[in-house]
Amino acid sequence: MFDFSIVTTWFDGLLRHTLGLGDLWAILIECVVVGLSILTAYALLAIVLIFMERKVCAYFQCRLGPMRVGPWGIFQVFADVLKMLIKEIFVVDKADKLLYYIAPFLVIVASVGTFSFLPWNKGAHILDFNVGIFLVTAISSIGVLGIFLAGWASNNKYSVLSAMRGAVQMISYEMTLGLTLVAAVALTGTMQMSGIVESQTGPWNWLIIRGHIPAIIGFILFLIAGNAEANRGPFDLAEAESELTAGYHTEYSGMGFGFYYLAEYLNLFVVAGIAAAVFLGGWAPLNIGVAGFDNIMNLIPGIVWFLGKTFVVVWVLMWIRWTFPRLRIDQILTLEWKYLMPFALVNLILMTICVAYGFHG
Repeated sequence: MFDFSIVTTWFDGLLRHTLGLGDLWAILIECVVVGLSILTAYALLAIVLIFMERKVCAYFQCRLGPMRVGPWGIFQVFADVLKMLIKEIFVVDKADKLLYYIAPFLVIVASVGTFSFLPWNKGAHILDFNVGIFLVTAISSIGVLGIFLAGWASNNKYSVLSAMRGAVQMISYEMTLGLTLVAAVALTGTMQMSGIVESQTGPWNWLIIRGHIPAIIGFILFLIAGNAEANRGPFDLAEAESELTAGYHTEYSGMGFGFYYLAEYLNLFVVAGIAAAVFLGGWAPLNIGVAGFDNIMNLIPGIVWFLGKTFVVVWVLMWIRWTFPRLRIDQILTLEWKYLMPFALVNLILMTICVAYGFHG
């Protein structure tokens, strides 16, 4: 398995020793390169996910989806991005201007922040703190503020109602998300994202396999709660068009609306990426203890494993969205507080017992 830290160490040595730059300039250049890499990956993945969603949706609804702009409609997303960039940005007269303009950036900051913690390959981690799981849950909660402030600052009754629904839903489902991740931490013994993936290398060592039933339950609960956290169907009540026009971003246009649109799809990727890293081994290949098979699997780059697992989870989440009808707000909260959170608590206890008595793999 290729260790990407070789590349980062070489680049750091190039700046400090070959070019003779001081610590300040070397760190500054490295930060700029990392920042540009994050934004480039963020934008490219958004384009891929939007196109994928349209095609998957069309498949489930027995139609073709975008077909006119470019072959197989592959340039449709680029046309939409261009339209959004040149679209007029209007200002609501009675809006709270400061909060109105800050809200979209809070959503993007939360999305990019959690996106930066994804372990792409061995040695390829943008942020890799020893309390990574804790920081992921903390940073992701900032997005709730962006949604609530958007509805409140717009001075629109539909937007306010939508923001209240979205905030209550996201705060509620953070409980289940946190508990499932704590169960994974109990099994792996670390909160560091790279450490969690490293602990899953080896034959039959993915968490969902060696964690037995508690890990499988945790994975399912994480997908359900993650779908709700990303405001995706059937949990997209905050954007119920038949009731609330466009929801909390009704009064946004141009890139103000674009930020919310972008963040929704990247949050989907982040949820799938965390699920792949924590439960499916991340960049760790599938090893079964057979030398020939394992050697072939180890030749596949880690980033291919990570992206492959992540997009499989993305496809499953899209399948769920276009299969189940939208839930009511009382159903959404009942599902969380009466079923998911109690199951997550019991599952955490089961995982703790398995770890304490050595029942895990």
